[in-house]
Amino acid sequence: LLEEGKLSDWVTVKFRAGRSSIQGIAQFFLKKISPDSLELYLSPVQIDPGKPAMAVSHPFIYSVLLAKLHGPFATLGLPQDTWALNEGALTDSGFLQQTYGIHAKLEEIFFSSLKRVRRGLLCCVFDTTDVIQHEFWRYTDDGHPALAHTDETPKPKTIEDLYRNMDAMIGRLLGKLRPDDVLIICSDHGFKPFRRGVNVNAWLRDRGYLTLKEGADGSAGWLEGVDWEKTKAYAFGLSGLFLNLRGREKHGIVPPGEALELKRRISAELESLRDPQNGKNAFAQVYDSAEIYQGPYRENAPDLILGFNPGWRHSWESVAGKVEPEVFIDNVKAWSADHCIDHRFVPGVFFCNRPAESETPSLQDIAPTVLDLFGITPPSHMDGKPLGIGPEAGS
Repeated sequence: LLEEGKLSDWVTVKFRAGRSSIQGIAQFFLKKISPDSLELYLSPVQIDPGKPAMAVSHPFIYSVLLAKLHGPFATLGLPQDTWALNEGALTDSGFLQQTYGIHAKLEEIFFSSLKRVRRGLLCCVFDTTDVIQHEFWRYTDDGHPALAHTDETPKPKTIEDLYRNMDAMIGRLLGKLRPDDVLIICSDHGFKPFRRGVNVNAWLRDRGYLTLKEGADGSAGWLEGVDWEKTKAYAFGLSGLFLNLRGREKHGIVPPGEALELKRRISAELESLRDPQNGKNAFAQVYDSAEIYQGPYRENAPDLILGFNPGWRHSWESVAGKVEPEVFIDNVKAWSADHCIDHRFVPGVFFCNRPAESETPSLQDIAPTVLDLFGITPPSHMDGKPLGIGPEAGS
């Protein structure tokens, strides 16, 4: 039974697979019903943790145990359907019901696990703060292009409510810790508004670094239609720009000896690129990956890392390798904030119930710190260093 405007419980769905069947779980949201119309949302089908068609935990039986103790729960890597909200298949309310439902189950499993861990490490990723800020930042940002598609008045305080809920959870957790327990809360990034998209491939085309084949308009995506024999650089993904390097790319034309000068020229031109809408620079800094990265996998990185200023990001189409007519595009989707920008503008947070010696903790320091707390010397090849977590509680 479905009620308009309310997300259903998990529903078991089965699919034939030869002589047997595969079982999944899904949720329904009755968006609208009238005598002559029906709008019904079906969530992505998730692997049933109680009867998994493939492993979603290690060991394999662990998800079955959790399902027996706590009932069905989401198993996708990012189970909150942000794209359904972007495209209007879900309402704000429907998305929040889905997100907080997933969070509630995760919190239940976390606190249950806390009771069973006598000594050791318990780690849990709560991504509720991530997805809600991505989708609801628009209500905190007057003039955001996405507000043109909503009539919410007054603006909901969704993000403020989010942090009140998370603070309350931390309060409950602190009340359950033993005297010797160490609590570390950290995030890998912060947030800034995403108002305007930059189609970097369109800019490369306009500057002569990327050429399309005759008759191609670049709208197909995945760099289809690019004339590689005349292209020196291309963009793909959320923050990378690549050179069409000879000897590396299949049809590379840039001689390795000219790569450094080309990277410097492109970087300088991008750093001076201004958005015609407001005359401000879209990029804070462009980074040469050969200078900022180290280690055996550095060669897999993009040649340049694009550090956007707050307010800008790769356009949705540019991420997928499309070449749009215009370089700058309004972002009108509910996904109104992001962190794929210059790292200096979106630092993460670090909290601990004990004092730490470092004044500038890094995400890379967390793993060495955990090893140090257990009396294990971090291996020499590991990035980061122990934060020097002290014995006194109350920091």
